This record gives sequence, structure tokens and C-alpha cells, in this order.
Amino acid sequence: LVIVLALLSAWMVRRYVSELQAARATLDAANAGLEDKVRERTGDLMRANEEIQRFAYIVSHDLRAPLVNVMGYTSELEQAGRVVDKAIADAEKTRAVDADVIMAIREDMPEAIGFIRASTEKMDRLINAILKLSREGRRNLAPETLDMTAMAQNIADSVHHQTEASGARIEVQPLPEIESDRISMEQIVGNLIDNAVKYLDVSRPGEIVVSGEDVPGDWVVYRVADNGRGIAPRDHERIFELFRRSGKQDRSGEGLGLAFVRNSVRRIGGTIDVESELGKGSTFLLKFPKRLILAEPGGAL
Repeated sequence: LVIVLALLSAWMVRRYVSELQAARATLDAANAGLEDKVRERTGDLMRANEEIQRFAYIVSHDLRAPLVNVMGYTSELEQAGRVVDKAIADAEKTRAVDADVIMAIREDMPEAIGFIRASTEKMDRLINAILKLSREGRRNLAPETLDMTAMAQNIADSVHHQTEASGARIEVQPLPEIESDRISMEQIVGNLIDNAVKYLDVSRPGEIVVSGEDVPGDWVVYRVADNGRGIAPRDHERIFELFRRSGKQDRSGEGLGLAFVRNSVRRIGGTIDVESELGKGSTFLLKFPKRLILAEPGGAL
């Protein structure tokens, strides 16, 4: 009986081990397949992103050529207008010029040229914005360990003259370190702090707080919170779109900042969200992998 039990136990152990090995092999195969799919999907996304960047670059250059011509001819028109205006001034002395002609040259033409110049200058700014996004998308990423507390404090110090003039203050709390691309992180945090300062509510002392912590799964979260104007719920997604702005349009800008921020956040494997209530302030939430892994030179996994 003992021998039978021993043989039965040995058989059951072998069977268990065999099933365990088979399950492990199946799991390994599934993991390998998943990794292959992730790599394939990442490659597809990177190629699609590269195509978009190339398209943006080409379109921007194709738009710029005729724009330069329009701006050049506008300058020539302005110069010609000054010459004609001088000639009219001389002719007026002999009353040889019709009043309608004088009005057309001195009022209508300058007004039309002014509209042309304003439109071309805006178009030039928009093209520069597209080119900026395109160039950033082609820049090689360089992960390194970053002291985010020091980085955020340096950015806060750089806008001290603005906060001091408005009676606002920026508090930078201790932030977790991260291994990521320095230029991207500086641009992301810098843009968010600049935006917070730009849209403070003048009816109350401005408060901007930068905070963060490690979260499970090797991730870090950073927040840039303010008690500024706030953002209407309908605009929470729109503010991240290129050339879109929300609220009262009393600040200069083309609506590039937050679109650029989201593009940069995604490129280094992160996400960005906003929690905001109109008239009470906004909190931008950034979530990044603790360590940026490059799928290939210049690209983030």
C-alpha cells in the first residue's frame, strides 16, 4: 500500500509539474505574442507620427513661399502709396486732384494694405506654430534622471517678476524624480506654469501650486493647480486642440501652448488631463512612466 501511494504521489507530482510547465510555456508564448503586438503597434504609431510630422513640415513650407511673396508685395504697395501720397500733396496745391482720388489713396488704400498685412502676419505665426510642432516631433529624446523639484522651482523663479507684479505666488512642493527627456519636461512644466500665471483672476490673490507623487506601477503624477479664471466644462478637451482657445480673448496667443504640451506629453509616454471649474481655477494632471524607455533611437515606447 505504501508503495502504491508513493507511486501515485510521484505520478501526481509529475503530472502537476508537467501541467505547470505547459501553463508556463503557454503564458510565455502569450507574453511574447503580446510584446510582439505592442512593438508592432508602437512601430505603426511611430511611423504614422513621422508621416504626420513630414506632412506638416511640407505643408508649412509650401504655405510659406506664397506668403513671403504676399508680404513682399504688401511692402512694395506701402512704399508706392507713400510716393503717390507725396505726388498728390504737391498736386493739391494747384487743386488738380479729385477729392475721391485723394480719399482712395490716403484712406482706402492704407486701410486695405493694413488688413492684408495683419492677415499675412497671423498666417506667418500659424505656420511658425506648425513648424515648431513638426520640429519637436523629429527631435531625438534623451532620457536622464531629473530633479523635478529643482526644475519646477527654476521655472517659477523665471516668472517671479510677473507674479510679483500681480501679487501672486507659486508654491513648488517636493516632487518625485523621473527618468525622462529634460527638454520635453522643461517645456511641459514651463508652459503650464506660464499659462497659470497668464490666466490668473485679477479679483483675488493668485495661488499656483506644483505638486506630485509616485503612484503604483512605476508611474509618477505631477499637478499644476491654480485659482485663476477656470475653464468651462465644454472647453476641457478643446483647449488641447491646435489653435483653439477658450474664455475671454484678452491675452495674446495663437492657441498653440496646450496643443504643444499634449503633443510633448504623449511623445514621452504620458497623459495630461484637466480638472477645472469656471471662476474657481484649474488643475492640470500629468502622468508619466517613472522611467522613459525608448523603442528605438529618438522614439518613446
